[in-house]
Formats: sequence, C-alpha cells, structure tokens
Amino acid sequence: MTTTNALFVGHGTPMNAIEDNTFTQTWQKLGQEIETNQAPRAILSVSAHWYTRGTGVTAMTNPKTIHDFWGFPPELMAVQYDAPGDPEIAELVKDVAKPDLVESDYNWGLDHGTWSVLKHMFPEAKIPVVQLSIDGTKPYSHHLRLGQKLARLARENNVLIVGSGNVVHNLRMAAPKYGDTGMEWADAFDESAKEIMLASPERFETLLEHEAFQAAVPTPDHFLPLAYVAGVTAGMSESGRAQTVSAFNDMRTWGSLSMTGYQIAS
Repeated sequence: MTTTNALFVGHGTPMNAIEDNTFTQTWQKLGQEIETNQAPRAILSVSAHWYTRGTGVTAMTNPKTIHDFWGFPPELMAVQYDAPGDPEIAELVKDVAKPDLVESDYNWGLDHGTWSVLKHMFPEAKIPVVQLSIDGTKPYSHHLRLGQKLARLARENNVLIVGSGNVVHNLRMAAPKYGDTGMEWADAFDESAKEIMLASPERFETLLEHEAFQAAVPTPDHFLPLAYVAGVTAGMSESGRAQTVSAFNDMRTWGSLSMTGYQIAS
C-alpha cells in the first residue's frame, strides 16, 4: 500500500476552483488515489496566500472559507469549503517546530490556495484541515528546515502535508497569447526545479542561484511552499523511509506561470 506523505500543488488562478480542466481533473484523481490507499488523518496546508511576520497555525475547530481575491464571478465568491479544523494537530505542529515558535491562530481560516485545490481532491470536506503560515521575514533555509521537522507529522501521525503555490509565478509577464506554454526561461527554471525535486530535494536552495530565478520568483510567496515540501521529502528520507517523488500537471501556462506539482509517497 502506498501512502502519500506530501504534495506540492501549482494552484494557478482561483477560477480553477470551479472549472473542469486538465489541472483540476488531475487533482481529483490524486485525491481519489490517496483516499483509496490511505486517507490522511488530517491535512496541513502551507499556502502562498498566508504570508506573515512570524509563524501561525490555525487552531480553531471550524475554520472559515476565505475569499482572498476580488474581480471574480459570484459563483466563485459563493464557494464554501467546510472542512473541520483539528486543534490537536495544530498543537503537534507547534511541538515538532520547537525551538522555532509557532503561535495558535484563531482568525485566519482556509484561503483559496488551500480550498481551491482541496475542493477537487477531497470534495466531501470530511478530512480536517490546518493551515500553517509562511514567515516572510525568514530565509529559505528556515522554511526548508521547518519542512524537515514537519516530516514527523507525516511519518507518525498520518498527516498529509500540502504546499500550494507555483514554482514559476510572474504575473507581470503573464500573457494569454502563450496559452498552455511557457517562455524559454520559465521552462528552464521549472525543469531545473523538477530535476532537484525528483533526485535531491535537500539541494533545493541551489535553485536560488539559477539564472532565471529572479524572473521565475519575483516575490517568494508562491515559491516557498515548495521549500516546505522539499524539506518534508528530505526529512522522510533521513528517517530511513524510501520516498518516491513524481511530477504531475508538468506544464507552464500564459508564458510565466508553472502548474507543475509533486507527489511524495512511501
């Protein structure tokens, strides 16, 4: 039996939450596969859209659905993802992160980086979901190391770690004319990230030296969830559990956005 320990999902536009396309169909199939093999006790989501000073973890029993965008149709604004929270898992997150400080949060909820994906993977919203914020004041090494610590939750508590962002995320350069293709530099950076994730995720920080890094990652928010998943992958391997890493939705859209995702299983 295969257990999925972590996922990185290129979530793209919020409209994916209500669309039926190649990306969402893949997310649906992944969710079905995960539940068939071993449904997780809970999901810990690291979303690009909860970017903070300090690190927080949602600790409420019933997290709200956050519509953290504007200018989209009413049917998207009406989406609710009513998954329960899990205060016990939130406490475990705080414990495994020590000596790094993670504080309980009772105000946030589930933002679209989380629910736009989980809505397709686990449409019944029965699996508890906890969100971890990204401390924007910390270096990449901090996030990679915290991901390694979180591997313990996957290993010992059957928690699925989900990083939601985009490997390449340059909205200023995005253009519909490119369709489902990428500019040369976007393809090159995404391919380099894939080589590292599939073979040696502990080398994640070498991507910061890539010649296309500044174009691919003009701001770190959408890239940092990948650091957490790379850390989880490295942490699981260090524990002696063999990991299989595979890519899905391996493509670019609008020239400068990557939809590539990764599944880490043992």
